[in-house]
Amino acid sequence: MPRVPDSICFMDLISGISLLAMAAPPREGEGGAPAWMSFVPLVLLMVVFYFILIRPQQKKAKEHTETLKSLRPGDKVVTSGGVLGTVLTVKEKTVTLRSADTKLEITKSAVGEILERGGESGQS
Repeated sequence: MPRVPDSICFMDLISGISLLAMAAPPREGEGGAPAWMSFVPLVLLMVVFYFILIRPQQKKAKEHTETLKSLRPGDKVVTSGGVLGTVLTVKEKTVTLRSADTKLEITKSAVGEILERGGESGQS
């Protein structure tokens, strides 16, 4: 059986595509999709982005704020820079840490997480 060259098959494909491209577009009222249907994929994409990207980030920020509000002297924490320390004092916007032989004053937002709760807790 003789083999047909690839270029001939490719040319037939191109001819078929060009015939489809020359077809007249559907007129309005002849069964085309409504105009609002073109916005449905965009709206669905925005909903997916909200639930995958925005909402988890907001939830994480809220949890971090709650963690900072519950910060007490004696808590062992790690900062966003990786410094491990024990909280000495908590002020409105800053926290004083003791790390080894060093005393540091950092902003509250720099506290990454609480590793261990300290002795002075106001919880019952």
